[in-house]
Amino acid sequence: MVDSLGYRKKFGVIAPSTNTSVQPEFDSMRPVGVTNHFSRITIPDDPVHSDEDFLKLIDNIRAAIMQSIDSLMTCSPDHLVMGMSAETFWDGLDGSVQLQKRVEARAGVKVTMGSDACQAALSKYGDIKRIGVVTPYMPVGDQQVIKFFTDCGYEVVHLKGLKCQSPMLIAHVSEQELRDSINEVNDPSVEAIIQVGTNLAMARVAGIAEFWLDKPVIAINTATYWYALRQNGIEDKVQGFGSLLSHH
Repeated sequence: MVDSLGYRKKFGVIAPSTNTSVQPEFDSMRPVGVTNHFSRITIPDDPVHSDEDFLKLIDNIRAAIMQSIDSLMTCSPDHLVMGMSAETFWDGLDGSVQLQKRVEARAGVKVTMGSDACQAALSKYGDIKRIGVVTPYMPVGDQQVIKFFTDCGYEVVHLKGLKCQSPMLIAHVSEQELRDSINEVNDPSVEAIIQVGTNLAMARVAGIAEFWLDKPVIAINTATYWYALRQNGIEDKVQGFGSLLSHH
């Protein structure tokens, strides 16, 4: 016997309680027979006006993440997906590897993380080395993202940190602001553009931007869900979110 709706795969997803973008974006990418089951990392929507405030946000996430995993595992998902990204980049590549080990040990199933998904996505487009990055973070968070990509052999040519004023307000960034941010981190030397921060609703915008700029523009929610599908042997192509999901 298998799950009636998730007969191909049940994904368990953890995301901050303040996040209103990752769940609808993941659901819009969901193939038939795959289901997404969310557990919330309960955090306050505290103001973020400085690096210190951002570090407090990260501490809040760390304090609640394992409890959210425990709650999620009661529905017996086949695979865990991290619907939050800042922590997956923290302390560079080594920090990402250690986080994956801790999460998989707690959950007892394999996990897909945004940091790994970005690497896997970029590898589908050949020997890319120079990237532009868009984040919703404060500078202290941006530095962690740069460290991760540098550890992985990429050069971050341009980075735009939007300095969103609270975790919930990240979702209020408009498609027009995202478009302008993409243009800001693009130049002829940039081979691909990556957006991190799962509460930025950029999946649709990235697909449009990729068409006009004629280079990969990868939204982290698209990369993460694509990678979770492919790690589980699900090769369905999904239209509307760029070439990663529609062609790779």
